[in-house]
Amino acid sequence: MPDLPDLPASQDQQSDGPLPLSRKYDTALLDLDGVVYAGAKAIDHAVDSLAQAREDGMGLAYVTNNASRTPDAVAEHLSELGVPAEPTDVITSAQAAARLVADRVPPGSAVLVVGGEGLVEALRERGLKPVRSLDDEPRAVAQGYHPTVGWEQLAEASYAVARGLPWVASNTDLTIPTARGTAPGNGTLVAAVRAATGVDPEVAGKPLPPMHRETIIRTGAKHPLVVGDRLDTDIEGAFNGGVDSLLVFTGVSKPEELPTAPPQQRPTYLAADLRGLLRAHPELVRDDDASYRCGGWTATVHDGVLSLGEARGDDPYDGLRALCAAVWEVADSTRGDAPSWGKALSELGL
Repeated sequence: MPDLPDLPASQDQQSDGPLPLSRKYDTALLDLDGVVYAGAKAIDHAVDSLAQAREDGMGLAYVTNNASRTPDAVAEHLSELGVPAEPTDVITSAQAAARLVADRVPPGSAVLVVGGEGLVEALRERGLKPVRSLDDEPRAVAQGYHPTVGWEQLAEASYAVARGLPWVASNTDLTIPTARGTAPGNGTLVAAVRAATGVDPEVAGKPLPPMHRETIIRTGAKHPLVVGDRLDTDIEGAFNGGVDSLLVFTGVSKPEELPTAPPQQRPTYLAADLRGLLRAHPELVRDDDASYRCGGWTATVHDGVLSLGEARGDDPYDGLRALCAAVWEVADSTRGDAPSWGKALSELGL
């Protein structure tokens, strides 16, 4: 059978069929906002699904680009929602950023902080001294999201960066999901300092390798599965780390974005929500006629138009996997526009 086009290959095919993801992978590296919770509320089915995954023997680690809160605060929030967690289960972009800073300045150095307590604690953990003013003679600048960041902190960072101090950003997500909707993220705040200085920061968070490295160091995972809601951070981060991924549709990314996703943003598995951890995802098979089958669904591209076969499976997300594989093969082989896929996508009812 030919290799699938830029689609991460499943590694769990056994003689008796595929295993549920919760038994196939030793650790789930779970994004938080839009996957486990939205603001103060748990995402539907998240609590029960994670409890069952844990019973199945899967380790759970919570990996977030949000640098505003400490691991203790995040673990407390999770526990309040019914997801028992310890601070050591939480990995933040602040921790990844602090490790980068510590690699670039002498031990005990002062570091100018633009952000909240999450970044302050992470720097202290690495033996560095967080300060808020350029007058304190910092050796570097660390910037992370916090809702209280305003003009004064951004100006102080701009003065320091303009003087040539190393500048590390926890992440550059332009937006952040909240219970009330989408709000500006750290990337928007970083853009203000970049505009004032003409300098680009070194970035620690997803989708870049420092965040994946931090996660593996802290969890010790041998065969992890990244679980997220964003193609451009979670899924691309899994690609950069060389591991499989599950995209859930409870947050930012939508099904209609997938057919045009570049290779680095193509998930291994798809599911409506975290219940996808508990199912055995069927194998994706390419037939000789260049059609793709998955869980009873068949997708084919003919004369530039994508269509679904008459057979229908139980899970429309299996159909979406087949649809995407067919589209990606044509798009990659022609290096042109993706085939017309809107009608086929609408037939899935997603």
